[in-house]
Amino acid sequence: MNTVTVPKGYVSKLNSYDQQRAISYIKQTFQFGFADALGLKRVSAPLFVTENSGLNDNLNGVERPVSFDIPAVGEDAQVVHSLAKWKRLALKRYNFTVHEGLYTDMNAIRRDEELDNLHSVYVDQWDWEKIILPEDRTTDYLKSTVQNIVDVICDTSEKLKKQFPVIDVQLSRSISFVTSQELEDMYPNLSAHERENEYLKEHKTAFIMQIGGELRSGKSHDGRAPDYDDWKLNGDIMFWNDTLGRAFEISSMGIRVDAESLDRQLKKSGCDDRRNLPFHKMLLNGELPLTIGGGIGQSRLCMLLMGCAHIGEVQSSIWDSETYRICEENGIALL
Repeated sequence: MNTVTVPKGYVSKLNSYDQQRAISYIKQTFQFGFADALGLKRVSAPLFVTENSGLNDNLNGVERPVSFDIPAVGEDAQVVHSLAKWKRLALKRYNFTVHEGLYTDMNAIRRDEELDNLHSVYVDQWDWEKIILPEDRTTDYLKSTVQNIVDVICDTSEKLKKQFPVIDVQLSRSISFVTSQELEDMYPNLSAHERENEYLKEHKTAFIMQIGGELRSGKSHDGRAPDYDDWKLNGDIMFWNDTLGRAFEISSMGIRVDAESLDRQLKKSGCDDRRNLPFHKMLLNGELPLTIGGGIGQSRLCMLLMGCAHIGEVQSSIWDSETYRICEENGIALL
């Protein structure tokens, strides 16, 4: 079901022209700072992959990829949901070495997405991946990487406000690290989304860790595919969004599965059939590098730093008629 939230008294800080300038400034400033902080090199990436490669991100396992046949190749292709698996294979193919990594502009279509202020059928993010050592597969290494990313986001925000003084968004560099089980223990009677809101109201910036497996309640905090993040070493970077008055996810990321954790998670999720796919065979045989990686939403970041109310203000997509009507009546200019 599609929904639109209209913040009381919302007025865009920038006119249409300056808004486009600000979007460009954010994207250029952030990606260069981000690449420098994590030691990443930009690479080109596919818009689609073959269906039988096993490289597409299965997300929660129920979303339908956009598929089409390629007669000249004799195979069916899928528009990517994300590049979570492709990046790891690319690191091997491009001969990256330990503590080197890549990032790319990822564009995707998620046809089954329910549309609201934060979600669109069109997805744009910086997908990134970095080779690590076995001894880096720790919570401390994960937290350190999260802090680097949050610092770059806050640096970008401060630079943006100097360029556009009318923007008054305030972000905190101080990260509160909490596991999804700790959140459930704190707020046992709330939904996962409600828990995030309550926690972020107080802590402003948080990294919610260990997402994917079952909690003691028998439910998971959120769905995660079993074949990219290690559910014990992953999480979401979240900020408190003053404009919308809610917790706001900027990035899903984590230390990726090794052969042991992939084997365990495929069993738990009932996805043993994936073991025969080329990517999974390589991983189970130890033929791919150990990595950490994630995705950072480009439109999400622009929304947050500019104080926008709807993702359609910073990206061009397609919306249902009711969304168009509500936004037009309330001065929310969709691109």
